[in-house]
Amino acid sequence: MERDLTWRIIDVAYDDPRARELRRQLDDDLGARYDGFHGDEPDERRRARARALATHPDEIVTTLIAMAAETGAEAAAEATPAGHVIVRRLGDDREIKRLVVLPGFRGIGIARALVSAALDAARADGAERVILQTGLQQPESIALYTSMGFSRIPVYEPYVETMPRSVCFALALPRTL
Repeated sequence: MERDLTWRIIDVAYDDPRARELRRQLDDDLGARYDGFHGDEPDERRRARARALATHPDEIVTTLIAMAAETGAEAAAEATPAGHVIVRRLGDDREIKRLVVLPGFRGIGIARALVSAALDAARADGAERVILQTGLQQPESIALYTSMGFSRIPVYEPYVETMPRSVCFALALPRTL
């Protein structure tokens, strides 16, 4: 039986506890997907990859979370964090990072809405292009980005050295008048 859900996207602080918990769950998911993917690599390379993946608060344009609830006035007061995305400044570009939708909320458009809201935030911040990095173990992400008009690009810094097999995308943001 399909649940009848409503959801909304809100802008929160990077260190908001709900955002931190969603990122922790993303890390668990990615850990399971990529377990053994990097093989026996030296600790320094693991540390370098952690630095490449790090998001520094001063680079952040916005942190967005999707709050979902069962349809109905009473249930709306009990909204649950269902998804997350960050937009950060990376040179002249804006980068979409840490997109996650929790399993119980997938398939209802939350990821697409989070990416759309991230694109709006990047555009409002003056970006002309949005980039992102993902991997082959995330086929649903690749399908989403492709369906939204993103095009494959070469792996970009800071991922070249530590994640050369990344799958990277870009989307030009047209100027609005």
